[in-house]
Amino acid sequence: MKITLLSEETIRLESTGGPLTIEAESAEQVYSPFHMLASGLAVCIYSILVSWATNARMQADDLAIEVGWSFAENPHRVGDMRVTFDWPSLPADRTEAAKRVAALCPIHATFHHPASISIEAKTAPAATPPLASSRPSGGRR
Repeated sequence: MKITLLSEETIRLESTGGPLTIEAESAEQVYSPFHMLASGLAVCIYSILVSWATNARMQADDLAIEVGWSFAENPHRVGDMRVTFDWPSLPADRTEAAKRVAALCPIHATFHHPASISIEAKTAPAATPPLASSRPSGGRR
């Protein structure tokens, strides 16, 4: 599987038959947390569509998923995401069913029913003062 960073706001996931790789068009392009978020959604939708295709005895070797997003402000965040699947071998009469299956992805559901998130800080324990010696100072043993 390969994830390609198409832009600062778009990724593409496609099957390559090997381990997961992440590629960019230039060495300067950073795999940002927003790319990671989109990648999670793409992998989830890809997986559920491939599973459905296998059960329906359809080929999915040519399935690719693109995810694009735009930002919203106050606070700065992803404002919307757009998922497109490119699946040339998908029969035209199965397109609407494939869209419904894609929407069953648990990551997709998480965006519609957000999880609660807690943030905690783990700090080092406070240093304890050294224990005083139980022997009197200057005394003999």
